[in-house]
Amino acid sequence: MHEPATLLTLEFLAWVASRPRTYAEAMEAWASTCPRHPVWDDAFVEGLVEIESADTMDRSKVILTARGKAVLAGEKELE
Repeated sequence: MHEPATLLTLEFLAWVASRPRTYAEAMEAWASTCPRHPVWDDAFVEGLVEIESADTMDRSKVILTARGKAVLAGEKELE
């Protein structure tokens, strides 16, 4: 059975979707050394977000993937 996204993951996806976000901004806002809250890493590994690379972290964009949009909309659960 697939498990639903956590509230923290949904909050992160909503944050990314709310306006354009840079990689540097996302790392600053969502980086965690706590192993209980690796939302940024989990979202990237699970294919919910991707990075549109540019020459610097301040220009690289973090965007939702189609899967990330579907999870945020409640159309898909995490595997």
